[in-house]
Amino acid sequence: MLLDGEEWRAMFRGMQTEAWRLETLPQYLVPQESAEIEAFRAGKRIDPHTYSSPYTEDVKRLTGEGKRKGRVHVLTQPLSDYLRFEFSRYYAPHALAGEHIRILDVTDRENPLSPVQDFWIFDRSTVVLMNYEADGTQINRELFEGDPAPFIEYQRIAEAESVPFLEYVKE
Repeated sequence: MLLDGEEWRAMFRGMQTEAWRLETLPQYLVPQESAEIEAFRAGKRIDPHTYSSPYTEDVKRLTGEGKRKGRVHVLTQPLSDYLRFEFSRYYAPHALAGEHIRILDVTDRENPLSPVQDFWIFDRSTVVLMNYEADGTQINRELFEGDPAPFIEYQRIAEAESVPFLEYVKE
């Protein structure tokens, strides 16, 4: 079953304890971000300590309710333009708001999650596969109908092999 619109938003509203994502691509082509990416390329930056958005407010709310939102991004150096943008515009303020963002840098090591694709897992029970073209254009979101156990293990490996985002960017 493909998820879009209201069905997709309901996945987040219905989570009881955790929503977690694995990201594996060096870029995601999201039309709504094009103006922000161009501003970033032109040198415009935000202050992640004062930045607020509906997303950061939602993360703060979820954290206050004892829920967890997190992700691990698997990447290699050098960072793509998109990843530098994503780090600055999204990851920094989202991490400061309470999202558990981690980085798995596989530049000089074997990728322990190759060839796992992007996915979200909700409450360690519901998996949504994020399907993309090679260039990062989203194809669709697909509710996975099988056993979530492999994805729970992928999450465990990703978190064990990664470092917190704020620690990663200090280096």
